[in-house]
Amino acid sequence: MGELSSQEPLLLKKDDEFDYLNKTPLLVSSTKLILKVVMWVTFITWAAFIFLLPTKFTNELFGTIVRATKGSIFGTAGSTSLIFSFPIIMIAFLAIIRLVVAGEDQPQIKKAGKGPNFRLWTFPVLVDGPFGVVTAAEMIGVIIFSVYIVWAVVMYSIQNVDLLSSYHLPDMKERSGKLLELTGLRFGFIGLICLAFLFLPVARGSVLLRAIDIPFEHATRYHVWLGHLTMAIFSLHGLFYIIGWAIQGRLLEELVSWKNIGIANLPGVISLLAGLLMWVTSLPGVRRNNFELFFYTHQLYVVFVVFLALHVGDFVFMMAGAGIFLFMLDRFLRFFQSRKTVDILSATCFPCGTVELVISKPANLHYNALGWIFLQIRELSWLQWHPFSVSSSPLDGKHHLAILIKVLGDWTEKLKGNILNLSVEQSETEPLLQHNRKITASVEGPYGHESPYHLTYENLILVAGGIGISPFLAILSDILHRINDSSPCLPRNILIVWAIKNSDELPLLETVDMEAICPLFSDKLNLEIQTYVTRESQPSLEEGKTPKAMHHSSISPGFNGCRMSGLVGTGHVVWSGLYVIVSTIGFVITVALLDIFYINPFNITYWWYKGLLLIGCMTASILIFGGLVIALWHLWERKTSSKEEPQDATKKVDILQQNEASLHRNFGEARYVNNIRYGQRPDFQEIFGSHAKSWGSVDIGVIVCGPPTLQSSVAKECRSQNLKRRGHQAIFHFNSHSFDL
Repeated sequence: MGELSSQEPLLLKKDDEFDYLNKTPLLVSSTKLILKVVMWVTFITWAAFIFLLPTKFTNELFGTIVRATKGSIFGTAGSTSLIFSFPIIMIAFLAIIRLVVAGEDQPQIKKAGKGPNFRLWTFPVLVDGPFGVVTAAEMIGVIIFSVYIVWAVVMYSIQNVDLLSSYHLPDMKERSGKLLELTGLRFGFIGLICLAFLFLPVARGSVLLRAIDIPFEHATRYHVWLGHLTMAIFSLHGLFYIIGWAIQGRLLEELVSWKNIGIANLPGVISLLAGLLMWVTSLPGVRRNNFELFFYTHQLYVVFVVFLALHVGDFVFMMAGAGIFLFMLDRFLRFFQSRKTVDILSATCFPCGTVELVISKPANLHYNALGWIFLQIRELSWLQWHPFSVSSSPLDGKHHLAILIKVLGDWTEKLKGNILNLSVEQSETEPLLQHNRKITASVEGPYGHESPYHLTYENLILVAGGIGISPFLAILSDILHRINDSSPCLPRNILIVWAIKNSDELPLLETVDMEAICPLFSDKLNLEIQTYVTRESQPSLEEGKTPKAMHHSSISPGFNGCRMSGLVGTGHVVWSGLYVIVSTIGFVITVALLDIFYINPFNITYWWYKGLLLIGCMTASILIFGGLVIALWHLWERKTSSKEEPQDATKKVDILQQNEASLHRNFGEARYVNNIRYGQRPDFQEIFGSHAKSWGSVDIGVIVCGPPTLQSSVAKECRSQNLKRRGHQAIFHFNSHSFDL
């Protein structure tokens, strides 16, 4: 199958049959383009202003803007908000409008041009080291941030030396101490700029991430990078002050001081200590060996933010206020979604050490095949949440999604034990008594790419390690459904490279009944699977028989009317947009009322107190205004859910049972090539090289899901193939689908 020419379409016979992929109304496409341009111009202008702020001209411009606007009811805090926070909020509003205009119907898929093209965001530059795999686009971002830090430190250091002469300090000790204080002050400002970005990537359902199509699992990496940078700078900020105060002999006095007018040092010390504790426990060695310690100490972000506001006051805090406010909005929304219990329609334990859960969802909750959810099982723990990739396609059914879970640790072992126990009880108990035997789940999400990018490549190589096959089962099902329904779908050549330890995992491929989804799909799709069983040198005696992994234990609690909520993730754009807009307007109204009726009439001037009031206004606006939208959203969900047929969700259980029977009948009769190799590991140089020759001058999308070593190996080969590319040869586009905290 691998010898098919790239010029001979399997699914679509004529070039003009690709026209249906681009049927986007001109008004819609033009509006999206205009909004995108305005968003980028706003962001670039804002970023350029921050970058140039260390210069004398831009600093004077900043002072001029503050003086011109501080006469409003919002005071100086309003001025800094206008400069530093308003552009981010404006971009968020524009992102909401763009998402609404784009709609939630068919994905916009465009056929590639005449030849393959390099893309900055899919070209790996660094493949080893502490950053993991870094693409060219990510490297540009890292370089820009690094240049800004160096530039700002150099410029502010020069200004500090010039400023020191104006203090007329004759004593060398006092001059050294003052210079260190000024240096610490500059590092504090640079840290605030980094803080303005720090919270943006961890707002999981953020409209900003959705607008630029950065999934949460990728954004988490940026938060980690920014977190290390921010805490390193804030540590230098505190260190320079401590050394300076120690030189001047007033260290203890300054550490415990709490000024009413000006910077309050003690809250700053508390905030820094909370940040340092989060930083230390988030280091890779600590995080991987004791994840719960990392998770619980990271809740100290509340202490960090509140005491930062007390430390610097309202107007300084608003330099980073937009990102923090958007994170608070997201966190409040996730809290509401996670309180709801969700029906598990079925739970299955496979002897290979894998658990499948099928979860009920409303029909209006949209997600993509490359989606994620966070899952909590209350019978196991009320505090632990774990991320899992979705193993089902949204086209498998409107009322459910499925996940595959590898049994690896204590939490998953307990989950497997509960399912096995319930399975035994279910088989021994009368049907009328079985409804009380269930597993209670709460779900956050789904998260993931806003658009299904796997549909934009005509040629796909999917590389999985172990349970990393889970999202590729969803991709395969998604593509087969689209081919069968004649929906927008470009992939026609698919190679799956799967590395597993033992052959008892092989039947996981059979959880997707390809013939049932798309009869005779092999006539329309060139599918090849290469499986590498690394810890077995030869096939087992059971090879070719009904796999032992299919002899499983399962429970089907049924549907009790509890579906997932669409409050977070890739859910309803209009409602999530209204939530952000109404909460933001409510925040402005709350601050305005506070200024008019309390702060200005009573001449409230304490910096720390105004910082605390600002945090209170943020919280109150989200609780009151955002809570109102959530309440209306919830009522709308209940109304729309009541119109759905209650039998639709329970039908999934019957379908699952039918699929299980078909798996036994069809095992060994698969209509695709599955080359199983024992005692070997994938040779990516040979695999990528041979398919580059057979597929010709095309774009090849490579998606990898597995451990960091697998990602590095695949990224290294993508980079190698692209760098040694000559003439009309294929270009490999690296994409990672791996969640690694």
